[in-house]
Amino acid sequence: MTPGSALFIVSAVLCLAGAVTTVVSRSPVRAAMGLLGTILGIALLFLKLRAEFLSAIQLIVYAGAVVVLFVFVIMLLGTDAGSEPESEARSKIAPPLAGGMFLAFATALFGLLGGAIKTPTAFTVPSPDHGTIEAVGTEMFQNTLVPFELTTALLIVAVVGAIAVGRGRQGQKPNQRVIKNPQDFYVGPVMERDNVSQPEPKESV
Repeated sequence: MTPGSALFIVSAVLCLAGAVTTVVSRSPVRAAMGLLGTILGIALLFLKLRAEFLSAIQLIVYAGAVVVLFVFVIMLLGTDAGSEPESEARSKIAPPLAGGMFLAFATALFGLLGGAIKTPTAFTVPSPDHGTIEAVGTEMFQNTLVPFELTTALLIVAVVGAIAVGRGRQGQKPNQRVIKNPQDFYVGPVMERDNVSQPEPKESV
C-alpha cells in the first residue's frame, strides 16, 4: 500500500465517521465535533490532490471559525435550546424510515460500484501552478464568476432569513408575565420581624 492510498483511506474513514456522528448524535456538542472530523478529512483529501491552498483554507475557515462558532452558540444557548418533545407517532416512524433510506442508498452504491470499470484510469500530470492561490483565484473570479456571486447572494439571503426568524421568535412569548404595578412583586413579609406594624404618624395641631 502506497502512502497516498493510506492517506486516502484515513481521510475517507475520518469523513464518514464524522458525518455519521454529526447525523446520529443527540448531543449538539458531539455533532459539532463530528463535523470537525469531517472537515479535517476533507482537508486531508485536498492535501492528497495537491491543493495545499484549499486544504489550508478548509482548516482555517471551517475548522477554525465555523465549528468554533457553532460550539460557542451551543454553549451560549444551551444544549437543549429549541428542543421540542417528539410525538409517539414520530418516534415510531422515524427509525424504519431512516433504515429504509439507508438500505436503498447502500443498494444503489453497491450497484454503481459493481458496474464500475475495473481498469484503472490514468490521470494527467497536474501543472506546476495546480492548487496555488493564483490558479484558484483565476478559476473563481474569471471562469466561474457567476456561480460564485450567486453563492454569495444565497448566503446573504440566508443571513437575512435567520435574522427575521430570530426576531419573530423573540416576539412570541406566551408565558411571559408583564407586571405594570411594582406592588405586584410584594407577597408579604419575608421574616416575622418584618411583620411589625409601624406606628402611625401623629397629626399636628
